[in-house]
Amino acid sequence: MKAWRVLLALTFLLLGGCLVTFNEPIPANAAAPKALLGKWSSKDAWGEPLSLQISRSGGNAYKAVATGKNRKPTEYAFTVAQHGNRWYLSAGVPKRLGGNFLIGGFEVIDGKELVVYNLDVEQVNQALAKKELSGRSIEVPQDNGQGVLIDSPSARVLAYLDDPANSDLFVEVARFQRAVK
Repeated sequence: MKAWRVLLALTFLLLGGCLVTFNEPIPANAAAPKALLGKWSSKDAWGEPLSLQISRSGGNAYKAVATGKNRKPTEYAFTVAQHGNRWYLSAGVPKRLGGNFLIGGFEVIDGKELVVYNLDVEQVNQALAKKELSGRSIEVPQDNGQGVLIDSPSARVLAYLDDPANSDLFVEVARFQRAVK
């Protein structure tokens, strides 16, 4: 696992070289829950400390600054949307990884724990095969892995993500604890 994968934990991505990206971000329709904001801590894949500072950057836009041992802080911009009981976030993917947008899920448990979810690439590929979503397989630059680019309109993507039959579509990729002040 590459170091940038761990640092991108809030944007939840890139396990095993697979990435699901979208032509369109999820439209931001709500302010994030206040409990999301603040400082979070975890350990990276090597057991080293990892911290995440989440703050509002204007309107319904947010930024996460990830820092780890012997690494420069890395900043990521994202928006959030709530649909039913689910919270989603959407972030731009760096050009070096193909561009477009990521969609992930998150939940804040009792204000003390942040759990971040990524989309299961295999299940998204099955949705493509069944024509539930439209898109194509892509090569993920600099990662030598296969990914999927979804070109369905955001309304169709949200209908698919919100469908209770797809509740296992998200897989946990990061878990953070509220940092002690």
